Amino acid sequence: MFLDVVNIYAKAGNGGDGKVSFHREKYVMCGGPDGGDGGKGGSVIFEADSSLTSLIDFKFKKHFRAENGAPGEGGNCFGKNGKDILVKVPTGTIIKDKETGGIIADMFADGERKVILKGGKGGRGNARFATPTRRTPNFAELGEVTKERNLTLELKTIADIGLIGFPNVGKSTLLSVLTNARPKIANYHFTTLSPNLGVIKAYDKSYVIADIPGLIEGAAEGLGLGHTFLRHVERVRLLVHVVDISGIEGRDPASDYRSIREELRQYNEKLASLPEICVANKSDLLFEKDKVKEFEEKTGIKPILISAASYDNIETLVKEIFSHMEGLPERAPMEFVPFEYPESDPNEFKVEKKQDGSFEVTGGLVEMLIRKIVLSDTESNRYFQNILKEKGVIARLKEMGAKDGDTIVVGDVEFELWE
Repeated sequence: MFLDVVNIYAKAGNGGDGKVSFHREKYVMCGGPDGGDGGKGGSVIFEADSSLTSLIDFKFKKHFRAENGAPGEGGNCFGKNGKDILVKVPTGTIIKDKETGGIIADMFADGERKVILKGGKGGRGNARFATPTRRTPNFAELGEVTKERNLTLELKTIADIGLIGFPNVGKSTLLSVLTNARPKIANYHFTTLSPNLGVIKAYDKSYVIADIPGLIEGAAEGLGLGHTFLRHVERVRLLVHVVDISGIEGRDPASDYRSIREELRQYNEKLASLPEICVANKSDLLFEKDKVKEFEEKTGIKPILISAASYDNIETLVKEIFSHMEGLPERAPMEFVPFEYPESDPNEFKVEKKQDGSFEVTGGLVEMLIRKIVLSDTESNRYFQNILKEKGVIARLKEMGAKDGDTIVVGDVEFELWE
Protein backbone atom coordinates (compact mmCIF):
# COMPACT_ATOMS: atom_id res chain seq x y z
CA MET A 1 0.00 0.00 0.00
CA PHE A 2 1.34 3.43 -0.95
CA LEU A 3 0.75 6.26 1.52
CA ASP A 4 2.13 9.73 0.86
CA VAL A 5 0.23 11.98 3.31
CA VAL A 6 -0.31 11.25 6.99
CA ASN A 7 -0.96 13.12 10.24
CA ILE A 8 0.93 12.19 13.39
CA TYR A 9 1.36 13.48 16.93
CA ALA A 10 4.78 14.25 18.39
CA LYS A 11 5.89 15.46 21.80
CA ALA A 12 9.31 16.32 23.15
CA GLY A 13 10.16 15.16 26.67
CA ASN A 14 9.43 17.33 29.70
CA GLY A 15 12.34 18.68 31.68
CA GLY A 16 13.02 17.04 35.04
CA ASP A 17 12.18 18.93 38.26
CA GLY A 18 14.89 20.44 40.38
CA LYS A 19 15.51 18.87 43.80
CA VAL A 20 15.02 20.41 47.24
CA SER A 21 17.72 18.87 49.41
CA PHE A 22 20.10 19.84 52.23
CA HIS A 23 23.43 18.27 53.02
CA ARG A 24 23.25 16.08 56.11
CA GLU A 25 26.40 14.50 57.46
CA LYS A 26 27.74 13.67 60.88
CA TYR A 27 30.07 16.33 62.25
CA VAL A 28 29.08 18.72 59.42
CA MET A 29 27.06 21.63 60.69
CA CYS A 30 24.88 23.73 58.38
CA GLY A 31 25.72 21.67 55.29
CA GLY A 32 23.57 23.90 53.15
CA PRO A 33 21.40 23.23 50.10
CA ASP A 34 22.62 20.57 47.68
CA GLY A 35 19.62 19.89 45.44
CA GLY A 36 20.64 19.15 41.84
CA ASP A 37 19.07 20.29 38.59
CA GLY A 38 16.60 18.19 36.64
CA GLY A 39 17.63 16.60 33.35
CA LYS A 40 16.73 17.98 29.92
CA GLY A 41 13.85 16.30 28.11
CA GLY A 42 14.52 14.31 24.96
CA SER A 43 13.97 15.91 21.54
CA VAL A 44 12.00 14.64 18.54
CA ILE A 45 14.42 14.18 15.64
CA PHE A 46 13.50 13.24 12.07
CA GLU A 47 15.91 11.50 9.68
CA ALA A 48 15.60 11.05 5.91
CA ASP A 49 16.08 7.44 4.79
CA SER A 50 16.33 6.63 1.06
CA SER A 51 15.44 2.97 1.69
CA LEU A 52 11.88 4.00 2.58
CA THR A 53 9.45 4.59 -0.26
CA SER A 54 6.17 5.50 1.45
CA LEU A 55 4.72 6.65 4.77
CA ILE A 56 2.90 3.36 5.37
CA ASP A 57 4.64 2.83 8.75
CA PHE A 58 2.81 5.87 10.11
CA LYS A 59 -0.59 4.35 9.34
CA PHE A 60 -0.30 2.17 12.42
CA LYS A 61 1.82 4.29 14.73
CA LYS A 62 0.64 7.86 15.18
CA HIS A 63 2.15 9.00 18.49
CA PHE A 64 5.85 9.70 19.01
CA ARG A 65 7.03 10.87 22.42
CA ALA A 66 10.57 11.49 23.60
CA GLU A 67 11.64 10.54 27.11
CA ASN A 68 11.22 12.97 30.01
CA GLY A 69 14.24 14.24 31.89
CA ALA A 70 14.82 12.72 35.33
CA PRO A 71 14.47 14.89 38.44
CA GLY A 72 17.58 16.15 40.23
CA GLU A 73 18.97 14.41 43.29
CA GLY A 74 20.63 15.45 46.53
CA GLY A 75 24.37 15.86 46.74
CA ASN A 76 24.26 18.28 43.79
CA CYS A 77 23.51 15.37 41.45
CA PHE A 78 21.93 16.32 38.16
CA GLY A 79 19.02 14.34 36.78
CA LYS A 80 19.55 12.17 33.70
CA ASN A 81 18.68 13.72 30.34
CA GLY A 82 15.76 12.13 28.52
CA LYS A 83 16.49 10.05 25.42
CA ASP A 84 15.79 11.60 22.03
CA ILE A 85 13.37 9.80 19.72
CA LEU A 86 14.49 9.26 16.12
CA VAL A 87 11.74 9.12 13.49
CA LYS A 88 12.78 7.90 10.02
CA VAL A 89 10.94 9.15 6.94
CA PRO A 90 11.50 8.69 3.18
CA THR A 91 13.74 11.21 1.45
CA GLY A 92 11.60 13.98 0.01
CA THR A 93 9.23 14.15 2.98
CA ILE A 94 7.88 17.58 3.89
CA ILE A 95 7.09 18.11 7.59
CA LYS A 96 4.35 20.64 8.34
CA ASP A 97 2.49 21.93 11.35
CA LYS A 98 -1.04 20.68 10.75
CA GLU A 99 -2.74 23.59 12.49
CA THR A 100 -1.07 26.38 10.52
CA GLY A 101 0.20 24.53 7.45
CA GLY A 102 3.65 26.02 8.02
CA ILE A 103 6.56 24.02 6.60
CA ILE A 104 8.98 22.99 9.34
CA ALA A 105 11.48 20.96 7.30
CA ASP A 106 12.15 19.41 3.90
CA MET A 107 13.91 16.06 4.43
CA PHE A 108 15.67 16.17 1.08
CA ALA A 109 19.03 14.41 1.44
CA ASP A 110 19.57 10.82 2.54
CA GLY A 111 20.77 10.73 6.17
CA GLU A 112 19.75 14.35 6.84
CA ARG A 113 18.59 14.94 10.40
CA LYS A 114 16.41 17.72 11.78
CA VAL A 115 15.36 18.50 15.35
CA ILE A 116 11.65 19.19 14.98
CA LEU A 117 10.71 19.55 18.67
CA LYS A 118 13.24 20.47 21.37
CA GLY A 119 13.14 18.82 24.78
CA GLY A 120 12.07 20.85 27.80
CA LYS A 121 14.66 22.49 30.04
CA GLY A 122 15.35 20.90 33.40
CA GLY A 123 14.38 22.78 36.54
CA ARG A 124 17.08 24.18 38.84
CA GLY A 125 17.65 22.61 42.21
CA ASN A 126 17.56 24.62 45.44
CA ALA A 127 21.36 24.83 45.49
CA ARG A 128 21.07 27.26 42.58
CA PHE A 129 18.93 29.67 44.63
CA ALA A 130 21.30 30.04 47.57
CA THR A 131 22.60 33.59 48.14
CA PRO A 132 24.40 35.33 51.01
CA THR A 133 21.03 36.55 52.25
CA ARG A 134 19.08 33.39 51.38
CA ARG A 135 21.13 30.54 52.76
CA THR A 136 18.46 27.84 53.03
CA PRO A 137 16.13 28.09 50.02
CA ASN A 138 13.38 25.57 50.56
CA PHE A 139 12.19 25.57 46.96
CA ALA A 140 13.34 24.42 43.52
CA GLU A 141 12.32 24.99 39.95
CA LEU A 142 9.98 22.68 38.03
CA GLY A 143 11.03 21.27 34.68
CA GLU A 144 9.66 22.79 31.49
CA VAL A 145 6.52 21.05 30.25
CA THR A 146 6.39 20.63 26.47
CA LYS A 147 3.31 20.60 24.24
CA GLU A 148 2.17 17.81 21.96
CA ARG A 149 2.11 18.90 18.32
CA ASN A 150 0.05 17.65 15.40
CA LEU A 151 2.28 17.24 12.35
CA THR A 152 1.51 16.49 8.70
CA LEU A 153 4.01 14.41 6.74
CA GLU A 154 3.79 14.80 2.97
CA LEU A 155 5.97 12.74 0.64
CA LYS A 156 7.14 14.37 -2.59
CA THR A 157 9.09 11.88 -4.69
CA ILE A 158 12.62 12.95 -5.56
CA ALA A 159 13.27 12.25 -9.24
CA ASP A 160 15.04 13.97 -12.15
CA ILE A 161 12.50 13.10 -14.84
CA GLY A 162 8.72 12.76 -14.58
CA LEU A 163 6.60 10.68 -16.97
CA ILE A 164 3.20 12.32 -17.28
CA GLY A 165 0.14 11.73 -19.43
CA PHE A 166 -3.37 10.34 -19.45
CA PRO A 167 -4.05 6.82 -18.13
CA ASN A 168 -3.21 3.90 -20.42
CA VAL A 169 -0.96 5.83 -22.80
CA GLY A 170 1.99 3.52 -22.06
CA LYS A 171 3.96 5.33 -19.36
CA SER A 172 4.60 2.20 -17.29
CA THR A 173 5.68 0.26 -20.38
CA LEU A 174 8.02 3.09 -21.35
CA LEU A 175 9.48 3.16 -17.82
CA SER A 176 10.20 -0.57 -18.01
CA VAL A 177 11.92 -0.09 -21.38
CA LEU A 178 14.04 2.88 -20.31
CA THR A 179 15.03 1.45 -16.91
CA ASN A 180 15.21 -1.80 -14.99
CA ALA A 181 11.97 -1.01 -13.17
CA ARG A 182 9.22 -3.61 -13.37
CA PRO A 183 5.94 -1.79 -12.76
CA LYS A 184 2.56 -3.48 -13.04
CA ILE A 185 1.40 -3.22 -16.67
CA ALA A 186 -2.12 -3.96 -17.89
CA ASN A 187 -4.52 -2.73 -20.55
CA TYR A 188 -6.89 -0.77 -18.34
CA HIS A 189 -7.01 2.70 -16.82
CA PHE A 190 -5.37 3.41 -13.47
CA THR A 191 -3.19 0.30 -13.49
CA THR A 192 -0.57 2.43 -11.76
CA LEU A 193 -1.82 3.42 -8.31
CA SER A 194 1.43 4.87 -6.94
CA PRO A 195 4.54 6.54 -8.40
CA ASN A 196 7.04 4.03 -9.79
CA LEU A 197 10.74 4.87 -9.88
CA GLY A 198 13.50 3.65 -12.16
CA VAL A 199 17.04 4.67 -13.12
CA ILE A 200 17.94 5.39 -16.72
CA LYS A 201 21.63 4.87 -17.51
CA ALA A 202 23.53 5.91 -20.64
CA TYR A 203 26.64 7.84 -21.67
CA ASP A 204 28.22 7.18 -18.23
CA LYS A 205 25.40 9.08 -16.55
CA SER A 206 22.22 8.11 -14.75
CA TYR A 207 18.96 9.82 -13.78
CA VAL A 208 15.94 8.83 -11.73
CA ILE A 209 12.63 8.62 -13.61
CA ALA A 210 9.23 8.70 -11.88
CA ASP A 211 6.14 7.30 -13.55
CA ILE A 212 3.37 9.52 -12.18
CA PRO A 213 -0.07 7.83 -12.00
CA GLY A 214 -2.51 8.89 -14.71
CA LEU A 215 -3.75 12.45 -14.64
CA ILE A 216 -7.16 13.35 -16.01
CA GLU A 217 -8.98 16.56 -16.76
CA GLY A 218 -9.94 18.21 -13.46
CA ALA A 219 -7.09 16.59 -11.50
CA ALA A 220 -5.97 19.92 -10.04
CA GLU A 221 -9.46 20.28 -8.51
CA GLY A 222 -9.40 16.78 -7.05
CA LEU A 223 -10.84 14.55 -9.78
CA GLY A 224 -9.51 11.05 -10.42
CA LEU A 225 -6.16 9.88 -9.10
CA GLY A 226 -4.09 12.73 -10.50
CA HIS A 227 -4.66 15.28 -7.75
CA THR A 228 -3.29 12.77 -5.25
CA PHE A 229 0.00 12.43 -7.08
CA LEU A 230 0.59 15.83 -8.67
CA ARG A 231 2.84 16.67 -5.72
CA HIS A 232 5.28 14.01 -6.92
CA VAL A 233 5.98 15.97 -10.11
CA GLU A 234 7.06 19.08 -8.20
CA ARG A 235 10.70 18.10 -7.73
CA VAL A 236 11.49 16.85 -11.27
CA ARG A 237 13.73 18.78 -13.65
CA LEU A 238 12.38 17.46 -16.95
CA LEU A 239 8.90 16.33 -18.03
CA VAL A 240 8.41 13.51 -20.55
CA HIS A 241 4.83 13.96 -21.74
CA VAL A 242 3.46 10.75 -23.25
CA VAL A 243 0.42 10.74 -25.56
CA ASP A 244 -1.30 7.86 -27.35
CA ILE A 245 -0.82 8.93 -30.96
CA SER A 246 -2.78 5.95 -32.29
CA GLY A 247 -6.07 7.19 -30.84
CA ILE A 248 -7.05 3.54 -30.55
CA GLU A 249 -9.27 4.29 -27.57
CA GLY A 250 -11.15 6.99 -29.43
CA ARG A 251 -9.33 9.86 -27.75
CA ASP A 252 -7.78 12.88 -29.43
CA PRO A 253 -4.04 13.02 -28.53
CA ALA A 254 -3.89 16.79 -29.08
CA SER A 255 -6.82 17.36 -26.74
CA ASP A 256 -5.25 15.06 -24.13
CA TYR A 257 -1.96 16.94 -24.39
CA ARG A 258 -3.59 20.34 -23.86
CA SER A 259 -5.67 19.02 -20.93
CA ILE A 260 -2.62 17.74 -19.05
CA ARG A 261 -0.74 20.99 -19.70
CA GLU A 262 -3.68 22.94 -18.27
CA GLU A 263 -3.82 20.74 -15.17
CA LEU A 264 -0.12 21.36 -14.54
CA ARG A 265 -0.59 25.10 -14.95
CA GLN A 266 -3.55 25.18 -12.55
CA TYR A 267 -1.70 23.15 -9.96
CA ASN A 268 1.63 24.97 -10.11
CA GLU A 269 2.88 27.52 -12.63
CA LYS A 270 6.45 26.40 -11.97
CA LEU A 271 5.57 22.89 -13.18
CA ALA A 272 4.14 24.24 -16.41
CA SER A 273 7.40 26.11 -17.09
CA LEU A 274 9.63 23.03 -16.79
CA PRO A 275 11.39 21.81 -19.96
CA GLU A 276 9.38 19.08 -21.68
CA ILE A 277 9.80 16.33 -24.26
CA CYS A 278 6.62 15.22 -25.99
CA VAL A 279 6.50 11.51 -26.84
CA ALA A 280 3.96 10.07 -29.27
CA ASN A 281 3.64 6.45 -28.15
CA LYS A 282 1.99 3.39 -29.73
CA SER A 283 3.28 4.11 -33.23
CA ASP A 284 2.95 0.38 -33.96
CA LEU A 285 -0.84 0.83 -33.76
CA LEU A 286 -0.87 3.95 -35.90
CA PHE A 287 -2.83 3.22 -39.07
CA GLU A 288 -3.54 6.81 -40.11
CA LYS A 289 -0.16 8.41 -40.80
CA ASP A 290 -1.59 11.92 -40.97
CA LYS A 291 -2.40 11.80 -37.23
CA VAL A 292 1.14 12.86 -36.36
CA LYS A 293 0.92 15.88 -38.67
CA GLU A 294 -2.53 16.71 -37.28
CA PHE A 295 -1.12 16.61 -33.73
CA GLU A 296 1.70 18.96 -34.69
CA GLU A 297 -0.69 21.43 -36.30
CA LYS A 298 -3.03 21.49 -33.30
CA THR A 299 -0.35 21.80 -30.61
CA GLY A 300 2.62 23.37 -32.37
CA ILE A 301 4.73 20.57 -30.83
CA LYS A 302 6.86 18.10 -32.81
CA PRO A 303 6.75 14.83 -30.83
CA ILE A 304 9.21 11.96 -30.85
CA LEU A 305 7.37 9.04 -32.45
CA ILE A 306 8.02 5.77 -30.59
CA SER A 307 6.54 2.43 -29.67
CA ALA A 308 7.47 1.34 -26.15
CA ALA A 309 5.93 -2.08 -26.77
CA SER A 310 8.10 -2.82 -29.82
CA TYR A 311 11.12 -0.67 -28.80
CA ASP A 312 10.80 1.49 -31.93
CA ASN A 313 12.89 4.68 -31.83
CA ILE A 314 13.70 4.28 -28.11
CA GLU A 315 17.37 5.12 -28.73
CA THR A 316 16.37 8.49 -30.21
CA LEU A 317 14.26 9.25 -27.12
CA VAL A 318 17.14 8.33 -24.79
CA LYS A 319 19.49 10.68 -26.65
CA GLU A 320 16.92 13.47 -26.45
CA ILE A 321 16.43 12.93 -22.71
CA PHE A 322 20.14 13.08 -21.94
CA SER A 323 20.58 16.07 -24.24
CA HIS A 324 17.86 17.98 -22.34
CA MET A 325 19.24 17.01 -18.93
CA GLU A 326 22.63 18.42 -19.82
CA GLY A 327 22.93 21.84 -18.26
CA LEU A 328 19.73 21.72 -16.21
CA PRO A 329 20.18 22.88 -12.59
CA GLU A 330 20.66 20.18 -9.99
CA ARG A 331 17.85 19.05 -7.75
CA ALA A 332 17.51 21.19 -4.65
CA PRO A 333 15.32 21.34 -1.53
CA MET A 334 12.23 23.51 -1.49
CA GLU A 335 12.65 27.21 -0.89
CA PHE A 336 10.55 28.22 2.09
CA VAL A 337 10.59 30.22 5.30
CA PRO A 338 10.89 27.59 8.06
CA PHE A 339 7.98 27.55 10.49
CA GLU A 340 8.99 27.71 14.15
CA TYR A 341 6.81 27.20 17.16
CA PRO A 342 6.72 30.44 19.15
CA GLU A 343 8.51 30.50 22.48
CA SER A 344 6.72 32.26 25.30
CA ASP A 345 8.14 35.63 26.36
CA PRO A 346 8.89 35.50 30.12
CA ASN A 347 8.08 39.22 30.39
CA GLU A 348 4.74 39.13 28.55
CA PHE A 349 1.43 39.01 30.43
CA LYS A 350 -2.24 39.79 29.93
CA VAL A 351 -4.85 40.70 32.56
CA GLU A 352 -8.51 39.84 32.02
CA LYS A 353 -11.47 40.65 34.27
CA LYS A 354 -13.87 37.72 34.69
CA GLN A 355 -17.64 37.84 35.06
CA ASP A 356 -17.42 36.85 38.76
CA GLY A 357 -15.30 39.96 39.45
CA SER A 358 -11.97 38.15 39.70
CA PHE A 359 -8.91 39.01 37.61
CA GLU A 360 -6.88 36.43 35.68
CA VAL A 361 -3.25 36.92 34.67
CA THR A 362 -1.97 34.83 31.74
CA GLY A 363 1.03 34.81 29.39
CA GLY A 364 4.70 33.86 29.31
CA LEU A 365 5.36 35.55 32.65
CA VAL A 366 2.84 33.25 34.32
CA GLU A 367 4.38 30.14 32.73
CA MET A 368 7.76 31.21 34.09
CA LEU A 369 6.40 31.88 37.58
CA ILE A 370 4.59 28.55 37.80
CA ARG A 371 7.89 26.76 37.28
CA LYS A 372 9.79 28.81 39.86
CA ILE A 373 7.33 29.47 42.68
CA VAL A 374 6.46 27.36 45.72
CA LEU A 375 3.92 29.42 47.65
CA SER A 376 4.25 27.29 50.78
CA ASP A 377 7.79 28.62 51.15
CA THR A 378 8.02 32.14 52.61
CA GLU A 379 11.02 33.22 50.56
CA SER A 380 9.57 31.82 47.34
CA ASN A 381 6.27 33.58 48.07
CA ARG A 382 8.09 36.84 48.63
CA TYR A 383 9.93 36.39 45.34
CA PHE A 384 6.57 35.80 43.64
CA GLN A 385 5.13 39.07 45.00
CA ASN A 386 8.22 41.05 44.07
CA ILE A 387 8.08 39.77 40.47
CA LEU A 388 4.43 40.81 40.14
CA LYS A 389 5.37 44.31 41.25
CA GLU A 390 8.56 44.59 39.19
CA LYS A 391 6.90 43.40 35.97
CA GLY A 392 4.01 45.81 36.35
CA VAL A 393 1.30 43.22 36.99
CA ILE A 394 0.05 44.91 40.18
CA ALA A 395 -0.03 48.30 38.46
CA ARG A 396 -1.95 46.83 35.55
CA LEU A 397 -4.48 45.23 37.92
CA LYS A 398 -5.14 48.58 39.56
CA GLU A 399 -5.57 50.23 36.17
CA MET A 400 -8.31 47.71 35.44
CA GLY A 401 -10.09 48.47 38.70
CA ALA A 402 -8.74 45.78 41.03
CA LYS A 403 -8.96 46.77 44.69
CA ASP A 404 -8.08 45.28 48.07
CA GLY A 405 -9.86 41.97 48.65
CA ASP A 406 -10.38 41.13 44.96
CA THR A 407 -9.40 37.62 43.82
CA ILE A 408 -6.40 37.37 41.51
CA VAL A 409 -5.75 34.16 39.53
CA VAL A 410 -2.21 33.50 38.32
CA GLY A 411 -2.00 30.05 36.73
CA ASP A 412 -3.18 27.58 39.37
CA VAL A 413 -2.67 30.11 42.14
CA GLU A 414 -5.48 32.20 43.63
CA PHE A 415 -4.87 35.00 46.14
CA GLU A 416 -6.53 38.18 47.39
CA LEU A 417 -5.04 41.54 46.54
CA TRP A 418 -3.87 43.50 49.58
CA GLU A 419 -1.52 46.43 49.72
